[in-house]
Amino acid sequence: MSHGLQLSQRLTQSLVLAPQLQQSLALLQAPTLELKALVEQELQQNPVLEEVAAAEPELQESGEREPDLQADPAEPPADLANDPAANGPVDDFQAEFERLVQLDQEWRDHFAQTNLPMRQSAEEEEKRQFMFDSLVASTSLSEKLLEQVRDAGLAGEERSVAELIIGNIDDYGYLKVPVEEIAVTTNVPAEQILTALKTIQTFDPAGVGARDLRECLMLQLEREGQQESLEYQVVRDFMEALGKRRIPEIARGTGRTVEEVQESLARIARLEPRPGRAFLPDNDQYVLPEVFVQRSGDDFVVTTNNEHVPHLRISNVYKDLMSQGGNSAEVKNYIREKIRAGKFLIKSLHQRQATIANIAREIVKRQREFMDKGVAHLKPLTMVQVAEVVGVHETTVSRAVSGKYMETPQGVFEMKYFFTAGLQTDSGAGVSNTSVKDMIADIFKAEDASKPLSDQEVVKMLKEKGIVIARRTVAKYRTELNILPSNLRKVY
Repeated sequence: MSHGLQLSQRLTQSLVLAPQLQQSLALLQAPTLELKALVEQELQQNPVLEEVAAAEPELQESGEREPDLQADPAEPPADLANDPAANGPVDDFQAEFERLVQLDQEWRDHFAQTNLPMRQSAEEEEKRQFMFDSLVASTSLSEKLLEQVRDAGLAGEERSVAELIIGNIDDYGYLKVPVEEIAVTTNVPAEQILTALKTIQTFDPAGVGARDLRECLMLQLEREGQQESLEYQVVRDFMEALGKRRIPEIARGTGRTVEEVQESLARIARLEPRPGRAFLPDNDQYVLPEVFVQRSGDDFVVTTNNEHVPHLRISNVYKDLMSQGGNSAEVKNYIREKIRAGKFLIKSLHQRQATIANIAREIVKRQREFMDKGVAHLKPLTMVQVAEVVGVHETTVSRAVSGKYMETPQGVFEMKYFFTAGLQTDSGAGVSNTSVKDMIADIFKAEDASKPLSDQEVVKMLKEKGIVIARRTVAKYRTELNILPSNLRKVY
């Protein structure tokens, strides 16, 4: 049997998504801000597309029919299937030009009907623009520390070592790399690195540059001049007992009463365990709702955020070029292809808005009690149930709600928030896991701190309310709520 490289052929079948389908799915899944970036990219690549203002006067004239927006996004639009430009070259450019004029008018009519009923006043628009102009990029923790290095007057090798240490400080303000490791990799004496570290630990925020939680808390207490306090002694000598809230053990070790130790623990709890928290980029997240739910009498009205969705149309310049007979076949074919791609993009944008709106209406219909009364009345809901009513696949619902937010009378929620599994009550009705978790949080919040409730006692209390739940499920929800076990919650 010979060994070596061989060339062979194999015939296999595989499922490949067409480029247009991939684009349609990407538009459906993208939140509004990402959608604007995707459309901007298409505008740069496709010269026949142009963006129009939502308040353009010509868009307010409506007289033609609205395009069919209920088609499956996975299938090409019907008007493209019947469009000569999409199926092959034709010589009658005047007929094709008239067809484009008709389609363009249909899109304009749709923009007029789906646009928000009233634009903001000039004063409101000016205030809004001022707010956006006032937003500035936040300073990172590293930038803040490097700025203090320059202000501290460090020079030469001492400054280089300080900058090296700052590069190894994580987003929460901790130095995660051992000093010995830094010394080995840089050939700088450990004593010199420790000296630079002590300097950095005097910077703001207090506690930055610590190597563990114990050192972080001690640095903050030292900054306040509390080296002789009970809090400093507890953190320095009884950190393990503090983490497990062994208050009697701490009281015996410090020679203080239980009440004094409890007061000191309350003061320790006000310290910042993560000094770099204020500089995290997550603090600058802005949410732009895709859907608005507003009460209208006894009903709820669902509208999509069309104001921030780019409005596109086919440029008249290229439609005029198509009507001219002196262009070469290569130019004509190029324009045909770009117009076909542009019309598919416009159709995909409308289908995206229609799909999100239909899903949002079904969510509001099934979660009406939540809209009226709040989280405690959230009902179990699956994507399959919504998909069957809307007439799309379950994966389409998943893509449509991914990263999207809905503004409701109860606040702004991610659309995925409304899809939760459920538990059966004694009456046979369903209650969502989110509602049960909210009930458990309320139970623990109202407990006696000197006699904290066990998970089994919470199970009994929920059973009295008609909710049957296992003890391990209560323990799971308690952990997700960041609530400690009963033996660690007890206050003596």
